[in-house]
Amino acid sequence: MVTIRFFENSTNVLTQLRQEIPNIDQQVKIKGRKGKVLSINQVKDHVYQVNIEFEKIVKKAAVAADNKKRRR
Repeated sequence: MVTIRFFENSTNVLTQLRQEIPNIDQQVKIKGRKGKVLSINQVKDHVYQVNIEFEKIVKKAAVAADNKKRRR
């Protein structure tokens, strides 16, 4: 078992105890967000640092209020 520390822009997103080390360019899903493994660094004997990049979240614009309705 190895300890995997997932980082995004030097921010620790998740630390996990796993049996396998993820591969570079592998798709991962962390906390409901899809991401891609960029690089892997071995810090200690059983500790790895994995740098990931999440997909950009596209926020939809709020629907404009319908001003044609009459107020009572």
